[in-house]
Amino acid sequence: MPKYIVRYGIMRSIGVMASRNDIVYRRSMEVIVRTDRGIEVGQVLCEATEDALSHLDQPATGHVIREVSNDDVISIDGIDGDRKNKLAVCQKHIDALGLDMKLIDVEQLFGGERLVVFYLSEDRVDFRELVKLLASEFQTRIEMRQIGVRDEAKLLADYGDCGKPVCCNSHLIQMPPVSMKMAKLQKATLDPTKISGRCGRLKCCLRYEFDTYESIQKQLPRVGAYIVTREGKGKVLNQQIISEQLLVEMEDHRRVVIDASDVLTVVKKSSGASGGKTKQENRNISEQETGDSDSKSKGTVVEKKRNAKRKVAGEGAVDPKGGKPPRGKRRQRRRGGKNKKSSGGDVEGEK
Repeated sequence: MPKYIVRYGIMRSIGVMASRNDIVYRRSMEVIVRTDRGIEVGQVLCEATEDALSHLDQPATGHVIREVSNDDVISIDGIDGDRKNKLAVCQKHIDALGLDMKLIDVEQLFGGERLVVFYLSEDRVDFRELVKLLASEFQTRIEMRQIGVRDEAKLLADYGDCGKPVCCNSHLIQMPPVSMKMAKLQKATLDPTKISGRCGRLKCCLRYEFDTYESIQKQLPRVGAYIVTREGKGKVLNQQIISEQLLVEMEDHRRVVIDASDVLTVVKKSSGASGGKTKQENRNISEQETGDSDSKSKGTVVEKKRNAKRKVAGEGAVDPKGGKPPRGKRRQRRRGGKNKKSSGGDVEGEK
């Protein structure tokens, strides 16, 4: 039983469809398929080979019923022409109920099994009454589907700044997250108006070459590293990743652009003020100095307490730094005298 990869639905979903007969379907053929939602119109992309399936992550499954006939084309045109009327009816009921939601689009399946309503909303919406009104209006099953701004662009956007159809509405199956780090690494402008897509978010194409840039950058010497080249030693000032070149300041203060292949050796950058010691050595030294200072301060406090006790007992105090009596006491002993305050505040000299 041959299998084909088919794109179907207004959200351009991808599925692997098995053919129930031996009919060969070519690329770009319009076919009628049965999916988990019902009977829909799809487009054949290619055969489901092992190489093609390796690029898909858990694709949907289904069956190819037949190729689109002339009668099917008339029915498809009728469904597309009636979509604006369905949008107007849905919007009328949303306004009447006062629901805080933005209607984006509606999708009527080819088989008529259900009507899918796509909407935007920041909060949860109680649309039970809306579903009842729409089900009685269109006599079919109603499916409410909340989407994001990127999905809105996938439904409504046409062309991007590059002049080509937007990626989300052409070949992208899933929209992976994009970060500002990707723009910085590729030296792209950081102006949000220039790196944002039709959805207002960062462009999906910023991710396409990010893995390549990242792998090349890992092979280049880092900015600030000291290197040895054929022309001498120098310091890396900047990287030109896509061309694999480096801006280097040589020892004679010349700035030159060299290829990464011209780098002979990468010298590890020292820590500067630490005199070439490693971070662990610096950490041990600082801890040792901190411990010494703590022990000295503790010793000083203990010595001061001992001096206070000696004063109470009438003994001579000792200098906490050198373990000797204070300087004034030493002078008095050399003179052989001792100053003593009388009870009346007079000072008497004893010899």
